[in-house]
Amino acid sequence: MRIDVLSLFPDMFSGPMHDSIVGKAIENGHLTMPVTNFRDYSTNKHGNVDDYPFGGGAGMLLQPQPIFDALKATEEQAAAEGLPKGRVILLDPAGVTFDQHVAEEFAHEEHLTFLCGHYEGYDERIRTLVTDEVSLGDFVLTGGELASMVMIDATVRLLPGVLGNAESAPGDSFSSGLLEYPQYTRPAEFRGMKVPDVLISGNHGKIDEWRQKEALRRTYLRRPDLIDHHKLTAQQKHLLADVRIEEEERQAAEPESRK
Repeated sequence: MRIDVLSLFPDMFSGPMHDSIVGKAIENGHLTMPVTNFRDYSTNKHGNVDDYPFGGGAGMLLQPQPIFDALKATEEQAAAEGLPKGRVILLDPAGVTFDQHVAEEFAHEEHLTFLCGHYEGYDERIRTLVTDEVSLGDFVLTGGELASMVMIDATVRLLPGVLGNAESAPGDSFSSGLLEYPQYTRPAEFRGMKVPDVLISGNHGKIDEWRQKEALRRTYLRRPDLIDHHKLTAQQKHLLADVRIEEEERQAAEPESRK
């Protein structure tokens, strides 16, 4: 996969994006990630990329020319590598909210381009270049760089061969539609807290059932909205019914001061 990033602050990507999983993906040839400073494409003698909005208003807007020309250059580079234009992603609070399903869609592409904005916004004509407008959430960031890093990380880890264990990504929270079940490692007992007996029983059928049930329990307690949008199997429905009964009994048994 090739991921292009258009940003006024390319140095922000030189550290975080070359460490951990993303860095290993680049090192192992699963990913190339050129970062282009679109200020380099400004035709203004001062290198300006922003200007005041027509009609007045607060702040400055990114001009179309530097971004149009920078994107054309990156697309030509990708084409020389035999890659398609791919999806062009505008980081924008008006876009769809990024989630695991969006990451999975992106991971199926050969080429992605992220446009990271700054200032008060974009000249509207820039939107004619993009295929996707995506937001990280309902809050304000200084620019699109941090949001794009999060999206790139979530996407790259889904690429074949990037994670050491092929089962890691499908088992993550949200990939299955539920939160992940609790996990433990050695020692089996630590400061009086014991690992559930089933996990050291060697009975893989019972372990799988316990994990499904505890994933349902955690989701039921912390993100019940996910269950409402998840199509449960017959076994999961049975396990969830048990969870609900157990949690009602637990709450009824709690001291009044803890309720």
